[in-house]
This record gives sequence, C-alpha cells and structure tokens, in this order.
Amino acid sequence: MSIAKGQIVEGVVTGITKFGAFIELPGGVTGLVHISEVADSYVKDVNDFLKEQDKVKVKVINIDNNGKIGLSIRQAKTKPDISFEEKLTKFLKDSDERIASLNKNINSKRKSGNRY
Repeated sequence: MSIAKGQIVEGVVTGITKFGAFIELPGGVTGLVHISEVADSYVKDVNDFLKEQDKVKVKVINIDNNGKIGLSIRQAKTKPDISFEEKLTKFLKDSDERIASLNKNINSKRKSGNRY
C-alpha cells in the first residue's frame, strides 16, 4: 500500500520512546508520532496514552526526502462540526454559570462579616 501525505490509516504501535511512538503502517512501513501529536492535551509521558500493540488511527502529516514518515493521532480524530450559534450558546451558558458562582462566593463572604 502506498502512503501519501494527508492520508488517514490504521497502524499498530511498535515502540514507545520519551519523544513519541513508532507506528507500523500497512505495507510494513514505520512512521513516528511525535509526543506533541499524541493527544490534544499536554502529554508528559507517551505511556500514559499508548501501549505497544495498540491499534491507532493516524494521519500522515509529513514524508521527508529520506522516506521518514511523520504521523499524528491528534489530527486523525474527526472533530464534530459545531455551528457558531452552538459555540456562542455554550460560551454564554458557561459564562453565566461562572458569574453565578462568583456572586455566590462574594455574597457568602459579605454575610460572614469578616470582622477583626
């Protein structure tokens, strides 16, 4: 199977290092998922996210002139399309909840009197 940039394929984790994970792709070729491309959140230790022999979907993000293949698990995940209105509604709801929590905290401190 020919591997091309932008392609999403399934592979198997064959090795884990402190800087990423090696993934065997279809056709027996191996690529590297850099630690920054393992997850959307901060990754201190790749072992917290991957184990050898795990099957993972990866996106081919780079193939250099020497044939080294750069992969991303992060970019292979499909993100749901959320409309602007849905994002705005969620933001406003979260904002209202935070303001209510802050006001409750402030009011409870006022009621306690904070006398010296």
